[in-house]
Amino acid sequence: MAEGAVVAEDPRVSELREAVSRLRRALAGHPAPLPDRDAAEEELAALDAMAREGAPELSRLRRSLLLVAGAVGSVSALSPSLTAVHQAVDNFAPPRDAP
Repeated sequence: MAEGAVVAEDPRVSELREAVSRLRRALAGHPAPLPDRDAAEEELAALDAMAREGAPELSRLRRSLLLVAGAVGSVSALSPSLTAVHQAVDNFAPPRDAP
């Protein structure tokens, strides 16, 4: 590869990173105390790290998503951002066979 060449990022990775970033901001701005806030923040950091590494492993993504959802899932104000992360994780699943 030529020096200075730019490698295009997988659009799924970009979408995941953006969704994780939005949820992190929403969580940081949520004023109510959440008992599992630290766990959610740790898993969001793990999701971001996996995305930065390139093509993340689907099972690890889903595990982190489950932990984040368990930590913040009942907070309706965070639901749209959590849904965006869920959709971004789903983009890494293999396509389903058409019926």
